Amino acid sequence: MTYTVGLTGGIGSGKSTVAAQLAALGAGVVDTDEISRRLTAANGAAMAALAEAFGERFVTSEGGLDRAAMRALVFEDPLARERLEAILHPAIRAESDRELEGVRAPYALVVVPLLFEGGRRARRMDRTLVVDCPEHLQLERTAARSGLAPAQVRSIMAAQWPRWRRLQVADDVIWNGGEPAALEPQCAVLHAKYLEASRSAR
Repeated sequence: MTYTVGLTGGIGSGKSTVAAQLAALGAGVVDTDEISRRLTAANGAAMAALAEAFGERFVTSEGGLDRAAMRALVFEDPLARERLEAILHPAIRAESDRELEGVRAPYALVVVPLLFEGGRRARRMDRTLVVDCPEHLQLERTAARSGLAPAQVRSIMAAQWPRWRRLQVADDVIWNGGEPAALEPQCAVLHAKYLEASRSAR
Protein backbone atom coordinates (compact mmCIF):
# COMPACT_ATOMS: atom_id res chain seq x y z
CA MET A 1 0.00 0.00 0.00
CA THR A 2 1.32 3.44 -0.92
CA TYR A 3 2.40 5.65 1.97
CA THR A 4 -0.26 8.37 2.15
CA VAL A 5 -0.16 11.95 3.37
CA GLY A 6 -3.49 13.69 3.82
CA LEU A 7 -3.06 17.30 2.72
CA THR A 8 -5.65 19.78 3.94
CA GLY A 9 -6.14 23.41 4.96
CA GLY A 10 -8.77 26.11 4.90
CA ILE A 11 -10.12 27.52 1.67
CA GLY A 12 -7.55 29.81 0.02
CA SER A 13 -4.68 28.47 2.13
CA GLY A 14 -2.70 27.19 -0.87
CA LYS A 15 -3.31 23.43 -0.87
CA SER A 16 -3.06 23.15 -4.65
CA THR A 17 0.17 25.15 -4.74
CA VAL A 18 1.81 22.95 -2.12
CA ALA A 19 0.55 19.79 -3.84
CA ALA A 20 2.03 20.98 -7.14
CA GLN A 21 5.42 21.69 -5.54
CA LEU A 22 5.55 18.29 -3.85
CA ALA A 23 4.42 16.62 -7.08
CA ALA A 24 7.30 18.32 -8.90
CA LEU A 25 9.64 16.72 -6.34
CA GLY A 26 8.18 13.27 -7.02
CA ALA A 27 5.04 12.81 -4.95
CA GLY A 28 1.90 11.28 -6.38
CA VAL A 29 -1.24 13.40 -6.01
CA VAL A 30 -4.87 12.38 -5.62
CA ASP A 31 -6.98 15.55 -5.52
CA THR A 32 -10.51 15.04 -4.23
CA ASP A 33 -11.61 18.50 -5.45
CA GLU A 34 -10.60 17.55 -8.97
CA ILE A 35 -12.45 14.24 -8.61
CA SER A 36 -15.54 16.11 -7.41
CA ARG A 37 -15.38 18.41 -10.44
CA ARG A 38 -15.21 15.40 -12.78
CA LEU A 39 -18.14 13.69 -11.07
CA THR A 40 -20.28 16.84 -11.38
CA ALA A 41 -19.21 17.91 -14.88
CA ALA A 42 -21.43 17.38 -17.90
CA ASN A 43 -22.16 13.64 -18.12
CA GLY A 44 -20.30 13.15 -14.82
CA ALA A 45 -20.97 9.93 -12.94
CA ALA A 46 -22.83 11.71 -10.12
CA MET A 47 -25.07 13.90 -12.25
CA ALA A 48 -28.01 11.51 -12.64
CA ALA A 49 -28.30 11.05 -8.88
CA LEU A 50 -27.90 14.79 -8.24
CA ALA A 51 -30.57 15.71 -10.81
CA GLU A 52 -32.95 13.20 -9.27
CA ALA A 53 -32.31 14.44 -5.74
CA PHE A 54 -32.37 18.18 -6.39
CA GLY A 55 -34.15 18.73 -9.69
CA GLU A 56 -33.16 19.98 -13.10
CA ARG A 57 -32.81 23.58 -11.93
CA PHE A 58 -29.45 22.59 -10.44
CA VAL A 59 -28.23 21.26 -13.78
CA THR A 60 -26.62 23.60 -16.31
CA SER A 61 -27.60 23.65 -19.98
CA GLU A 62 -24.42 21.66 -20.68
CA GLY A 63 -25.50 18.93 -18.25
CA GLY A 64 -23.18 19.65 -15.32
CA LEU A 65 -23.89 20.79 -11.79
CA ASP A 66 -24.81 24.45 -11.32
CA ARG A 67 -22.25 24.96 -8.59
CA ALA A 68 -23.31 28.49 -7.70
CA ALA A 69 -26.95 27.47 -7.23
CA MET A 70 -25.97 24.41 -5.22
CA ARG A 71 -23.57 26.42 -3.05
CA ALA A 72 -26.36 28.89 -2.23
CA LEU A 73 -28.76 26.07 -1.38
CA VAL A 74 -26.51 24.07 0.95
CA PHE A 75 -25.47 27.12 2.96
CA GLU A 76 -29.12 27.91 3.60
CA ASP A 77 -30.35 24.35 4.10
CA PRO A 78 -28.36 21.87 6.25
CA LEU A 79 -30.55 18.97 5.09
CA ALA A 80 -29.71 19.78 1.48
CA ARG A 81 -26.01 19.71 2.40
CA GLU A 82 -26.49 16.26 3.94
CA ARG A 83 -28.24 14.99 0.79
CA LEU A 84 -25.48 16.37 -1.40
CA GLU A 85 -22.76 14.82 0.75
CA ALA A 86 -24.57 11.46 0.86
CA ILE A 87 -24.37 11.35 -2.94
CA LEU A 88 -20.93 12.84 -3.53
CA HIS A 89 -18.78 11.66 -0.64
CA PRO A 90 -19.04 7.89 -1.28
CA ALA A 91 -18.38 8.46 -4.99
CA ILE A 92 -15.36 10.68 -4.25
CA ARG A 93 -13.96 8.15 -1.77
CA ALA A 94 -14.35 5.29 -4.22
CA GLU A 95 -12.65 7.18 -7.03
CA SER A 96 -9.84 8.49 -4.82
CA ASP A 97 -9.18 4.95 -3.56
CA ARG A 98 -9.04 3.75 -7.16
CA GLU A 99 -6.58 6.52 -8.08
CA LEU A 100 -4.50 5.80 -4.99
CA GLU A 101 -4.09 2.19 -6.05
CA GLY A 102 -2.59 3.43 -9.31
CA VAL A 103 0.02 5.71 -7.71
CA ARG A 104 3.55 4.49 -8.41
CA ALA A 105 5.37 7.33 -6.64
CA PRO A 106 7.15 6.70 -3.30
CA TYR A 107 4.26 8.38 -1.48
CA ALA A 108 0.92 9.94 -2.32
CA LEU A 109 -0.64 13.22 -1.27
CA VAL A 110 -4.39 12.89 -0.89
CA VAL A 111 -5.74 16.44 -1.06
CA VAL A 112 -8.95 16.65 1.00
CA PRO A 113 -10.29 20.11 1.94
CA LEU A 114 -12.42 18.73 4.81
CA LEU A 115 -10.03 15.98 5.88
CA PHE A 116 -10.44 16.38 9.63
CA GLU A 117 -14.10 17.31 9.45
CA GLY A 118 -14.70 13.94 7.76
CA GLY A 119 -13.38 12.04 10.78
CA ARG A 120 -12.56 8.55 9.56
CA ARG A 121 -10.80 9.76 6.41
CA ALA A 122 -7.98 11.35 8.41
CA ARG A 123 -7.41 8.14 10.35
CA ARG A 124 -6.73 6.30 7.08
CA MET A 125 -3.71 8.51 6.37
CA ASP A 126 -0.17 7.74 7.47
CA ARG A 127 0.48 11.47 8.08
CA THR A 128 -1.54 14.66 7.88
CA LEU A 129 -0.21 17.94 6.48
CA VAL A 130 -1.96 21.28 6.98
CA VAL A 131 -1.28 24.31 4.81
CA ASP A 132 -1.80 27.33 7.05
CA CYS A 133 -2.11 31.08 6.56
CA PRO A 134 -3.94 33.98 8.25
CA GLU A 135 -7.69 34.12 7.74
CA HIS A 136 -7.54 37.52 6.06
CA LEU A 137 -5.33 35.99 3.35
CA GLN A 138 -7.76 33.10 2.90
CA LEU A 139 -10.50 35.66 2.34
CA GLU A 140 -8.48 37.80 -0.08
CA ARG A 141 -7.16 34.88 -2.14
CA THR A 142 -10.51 33.14 -2.44
CA ALA A 143 -12.40 36.29 -3.37
CA ALA A 144 -9.76 37.19 -5.97
CA ARG A 145 -9.71 33.80 -7.69
CA SER A 146 -13.40 32.89 -7.50
CA GLY A 147 -15.23 36.20 -7.66
CA LEU A 148 -17.24 35.25 -4.57
CA ALA A 149 -18.40 38.03 -2.28
CA PRO A 150 -16.53 38.28 1.05
CA ALA A 151 -19.69 37.21 2.91
CA GLN A 152 -19.86 34.02 0.82
CA VAL A 153 -16.22 33.25 1.53
CA ARG A 154 -16.76 33.78 5.24
CA SER A 155 -19.70 31.35 5.11
CA ILE A 156 -17.47 28.71 3.54
CA MET A 157 -14.78 29.34 6.15
CA ALA A 158 -17.36 29.05 8.93
CA ALA A 159 -18.27 25.56 7.71
CA GLN A 160 -14.65 24.44 8.06
CA TRP A 161 -12.64 23.82 11.19
CA PRO A 162 -10.96 26.98 12.53
CA ARG A 163 -7.21 27.31 12.09
CA TRP A 164 -6.37 26.56 15.71
CA ARG A 165 -8.23 23.27 15.61
CA ARG A 166 -6.54 22.07 12.41
CA LEU A 167 -3.15 23.03 13.80
CA GLN A 168 -3.79 21.08 17.00
CA VAL A 169 -4.28 17.78 15.20
CA ALA A 170 -1.94 18.14 12.21
CA ASP A 171 1.19 15.99 12.06
CA ASP A 172 2.97 18.55 9.85
CA VAL A 173 2.34 22.18 8.93
CA ILE A 174 3.44 24.34 6.00
CA TRP A 175 3.24 28.10 6.52
CA ASN A 176 1.89 29.91 3.47
CA GLY A 177 1.38 33.35 4.93
CA GLY A 178 4.52 34.88 3.44
CA GLU A 179 6.26 35.14 0.11
CA PRO A 180 5.65 32.31 -2.42
CA ALA A 181 9.38 31.53 -2.44
CA ALA A 182 9.14 30.52 1.23
CA LEU A 183 7.18 27.40 0.26
CA GLU A 184 10.02 25.75 -1.66
CA PRO A 185 12.38 25.00 1.26
CA GLN A 186 9.47 23.84 3.42
CA CYS A 187 8.31 21.46 0.70
CA ALA A 188 11.85 20.14 0.22
CA VAL A 189 12.18 19.30 3.91
CA LEU A 190 8.83 17.53 4.03
CA HIS A 191 9.49 15.66 0.78
CA ALA A 192 12.68 14.22 2.25
CA LYS A 193 10.81 13.33 5.43
CA TYR A 194 8.03 11.53 3.55
CA LEU A 195 10.51 9.66 1.34
CA GLU A 196 12.26 8.34 4.43
CA ALA A 197 8.96 7.45 6.09
CA SER A 198 7.76 5.62 2.97
CA ARG A 199 10.97 3.60 2.84
CA SER A 200 10.65 2.68 6.51
CA ALA A 201 7.04 1.62 6.03
CA ARG A 202 7.81 -0.93 3.31
